[in-house]
Amino acid sequence: MKILVSNDDGFRADGILALADTLKELAQVTVMAPDRNRSGASNSLTLDVPLRVQEAEPDVFCVLGGTPTDCVHLAISGFFDYRHDMVVSGINDGANLGDDVLYSGTVAAAMEGRFLGLPTLAVSLCTSDGSGRHFATAARVARHLVAQLLAHPLERAMILNVNVPDLPFGQLRGLRTTRLGMRHPAEQVVPARDQRNRVVYWIGPAGAGADAGEGTDFDAVAQGYVSVTPLQVDLTRHRALDTVRDWLSKAKLE
Repeated sequence: MKILVSNDDGFRADGILALADTLKELAQVTVMAPDRNRSGASNSLTLDVPLRVQEAEPDVFCVLGGTPTDCVHLAISGFFDYRHDMVVSGINDGANLGDDVLYSGTVAAAMEGRFLGLPTLAVSLCTSDGSGRHFATAARVARHLVAQLLAHPLERAMILNVNVPDLPFGQLRGLRTTRLGMRHPAEQVVPARDQRNRVVYWIGPAGAGADAGEGTDFDAVAQGYVSVTPLQVDLTRHRALDTVRDWLSKAKLE
């Protein structure tokens, strides 16, 4: 059994170190991750320049300037002379709840593994200012879920998005299957000045939970449960197909 581990926080981040070390109890682990923090990279691929890969230590590779999707794509599409059996992405330093998944490089790395035919999961630790940064807790949860996937596989089209409360393992209340919630709109951009006194802008912080009630990933984490949300790549709104078909029939090209 060979597991590919990636992330969007960089190959030296606390979360990926804890994850890779723990999963070695179950399988042969290879790490391929960005050389720096690429949070918010989403599913972007680098297509305008070639990619360079460095082996930082045995079985740990970093992609210079690469995105999380680059890393997984390289690893599965020919960089290695062997095949991986699973992709585990994380442990992200911060939550990936609700619409975060559209921006998350951590989730995107798992999605790329699914695109290329492997079972995948993305794991995030819901850290905040002053929280405990219990990456060992999230790593232990990841190990448990990977073992469950190995013993009882799910359909490969499914991506599991896992969010772990930032608590000691013994304080977790259990596992919950959840749906994605939704955040309020992000806060306003933050203007600042660079070293030459030119105006620059920082993207504002993410909004608080808007749709965060019972059954959502927000609610589960707030109550001390590990949130496990099944994701799919198909973004088609199937229930709207007939509505759009009827709407288009009234707008024929002439």
